[in-house]
Amino acid sequence: MTAAGEGTTTGAGEQMHALVERLYPLCRSITGDGVRATLDIVGEYLPLQVHEVPTGTQVLDWTVPQEWNIRDAYVADASGHRVVDFAASSLHVLGYSVPVSATMPLTELRAHLHTLPDHPSWVPYRTSYYKPEWGFCLAQETLDALPDGEYEVRVDSTLANGHLTYAEHVVPGQVQDEVIVSCHVCHPSLANDNLAGIAVATFLARALAETTPYYTYRFIFAPGTIGAITWLARNAERVERVKHGLVLACAGDSGQLTYKRSRRGDAEIDRVMRHVLAASERPHHITEFTPYGYDERQYCSPGFNLGVGSLSRTPYAGYPEYHTSADNPDFVSPEAMADTLAVCREAFAVLDRNRRYVNLSPYGEPQLGRRGLYDSLGGRSDAKQAQLAMLWVLSLSEGEHSLLDVAERSGLPFGAVAAAADALHDAGLIKA
Repeated sequence: MTAAGEGTTTGAGEQMHALVERLYPLCRSITGDGVRATLDIVGEYLPLQVHEVPTGTQVLDWTVPQEWNIRDAYVADASGHRVVDFAASSLHVLGYSVPVSATMPLTELRAHLHTLPDHPSWVPYRTSYYKPEWGFCLAQETLDALPDGEYEVRVDSTLANGHLTYAEHVVPGQVQDEVIVSCHVCHPSLANDNLAGIAVATFLARALAETTPYYTYRFIFAPGTIGAITWLARNAERVERVKHGLVLACAGDSGQLTYKRSRRGDAEIDRVMRHVLAASERPHHITEFTPYGYDERQYCSPGFNLGVGSLSRTPYAGYPEYHTSADNPDFVSPEAMADTLAVCREAFAVLDRNRRYVNLSPYGEPQLGRRGLYDSLGGRSDAKQAQLAMLWVLSLSEGEHSLLDVAERSGLPFGAVAAAADALHDAGLIKA
């Protein structure tokens, strides 16, 4: 890995923002060289296993489509001036546009032009993945200024048999049970959706690699929808290892954190995220699962029904800049991305430590003093809390309650409960 380490939280925020800025100009789609270039850059930060799945491959109920690549595209007026230019922004071209080379009047061209009348200076993001089409996206004020006349239209693209590309990074754990972290890599020049998610996932993986996690953490960088479906199709036989998961999207705007529950609604990741967000006293929202959104809907589909939730700041389509040119690097901040990263780290620390224990001295309260457990608390400012945490762990360690259960029922911080469990385990009073 050639990129610098995380440093402080603030330093990580700045580095994540720099990664967003670097990725921003690339033209990504659900296939193609833009995805590969994106993964090449992420690969400077993390070792990646890159997968290439051929066009025509059956993946669940879908088929891997033809690969799309684009070299140039423009609309030019009679003088040859490019009034819409792909070179200025990859958003200017309808994603997956088929090749076109023609001259036509503005009246005919208008049917292929997409704008946002309510935000006349912004360029929309539009795609046509599975229906052959071509088009351009531009600001309404640019369209309004175009005079009638003939325009040269050029889309220098290819749709041909190729591959769908996705990548994985694995942080090995003490057990083979997995936590998946997924983000989509198919959006061009949209900083919050989803370059901020890519950046947070990248730095989360780097942070976890500096620890010895209990679970194995698998990071999935894949195109939206078809990428997650492809991953599930290729991993159907081992997907039972996935015990928890989180989809990251819209991770860098100034809005409050929003956690969307898994389809189950009571998966362990749902409880952990609720607990961590509440305990942190951060402003936040918890929303119920809906089968619309990002790739949590693929992981949570009935046949798989994985415990996968979604973490964002302002949710998809919840801010005016969503899927427009206004979702640029200035729209996301190092502070917001650092905060999203911190919540992920806090949540995974709880998830990784959450266990069920059995009290080995369940008849009456064991004598803690002669085991040195009370003495170990002497002089500590939190001695009373630590003592109470030990009593709660002993009380609820019958193999049915997890440490998170203990924390929620007692009202004590999870960290205090986990520390008490460690002390009791070392003293031979409980076992996992």
